[in-house]
Amino acid sequence: MVGGGPGAFIGGVHRMAMALDGRYRLIAGAFSASAPKSQETGRALGLEPQRVYDSWQQMLVAEAALPPSERIEAVSVVTPNHVHHGPAIAALEAGFHVICDKPLTTSKALADTLVAAVEQSGCHFALTHNYSGYPLIREARELVRGGGIGRVLKVYAEYLQGWLVDPIEAGGHKQADWRTDPARSGPGGALGDIGTHAFQLLEHVTGEKVTRLFGHRSSVVPTRKVDDDAMVLLEFASGASGSLIASQVCTGCENGLTLRVYGTTGAIEWRQEHPNDLRILHKDGATEIRRPGNSYLSAAAASLTRLPAGHPEGYLEGFANIYTAFARAIRGEQNIEHAYPTVEEGQRGVHFIETVIASAEQGQWVAL
Repeated sequence: MVGGGPGAFIGGVHRMAMALDGRYRLIAGAFSASAPKSQETGRALGLEPQRVYDSWQQMLVAEAALPPSERIEAVSVVTPNHVHHGPAIAALEAGFHVICDKPLTTSKALADTLVAAVEQSGCHFALTHNYSGYPLIREARELVRGGGIGRVLKVYAEYLQGWLVDPIEAGGHKQADWRTDPARSGPGGALGDIGTHAFQLLEHVTGEKVTRLFGHRSSVVPTRKVDDDAMVLLEFASGASGSLIASQVCTGCENGLTLRVYGTTGAIEWRQEHPNDLRILHKDGATEIRRPGNSYLSAAAASLTRLPAGHPEGYLEGFANIYTAFARAIRGEQNIEHAYPTVEEGQRGVHFIETVIASAEQGQWVAL
């Protein structure tokens, strides 16, 4: 693991996710840019001291020099955004598989180099857009892509949070500090942090590709150097249209990720804060609600379900489904189609950020 040291949030999430199905052992890490903090994390995790490194560069060199039966097989990159590209591309060049937190990196130019590195290395690469690992998101994908709501007409995605309505980064809040610093987060604030989740989700479920967009972004907190609020109009290759909203200044909102897709014969609605309910709106008929753990789910959705009906599954399980699918890919085992987000989806997400920024600056529609 690269990153995930003291005070980190997402590193702990990744460690829980990789452990959930027993497919991984965490045996080495460079957990912080501070060598003492990296050692502190290694001790807390019970790792052998010699496998806890002062830097990711040191880790990759030392691990690559070990016999194949002893060295690491995969690298999990859970750092702030600006430290995704360096360790990911170096790991690929060293022959290690890579699983990386989103967004892929901080510019499309860097994303392009990662796509090329994956192709050249022959290694597997996964991006942890964890919501695509939710059972009912998979059910929605199977339904919509299978023609269950007819031809897609409208797509609406929104991700609303309220935790950045005040300038808490000025008080030293660690998670807010790096997310509002363009040198570490990249040029997109809310766009990169949560907007890329909404963007990946809508294309993942519908199979529709955004071809053109009109973006508006702002910093509601005037001292902030990145956007904390963004609205985007979308046009799709099929002729469908829609919108995406990503905001971290919606007071009282927690993690309000919502997807609504309307077709010629029906529609689907899903809310991340109520992940066990997929609403299906039938044309001239009753509204249907599907839930995990029931026999009526598609085989793909059922394969991502761990618990009997009535037990909630969500955030950690979504991450774990991606980690487990990634382990199966490394081992050459059978997976469901499109089992985890790819480096190409990460490249597209970074391009989305840059295109929204360009559109907002130009005040016009821009091709994606």
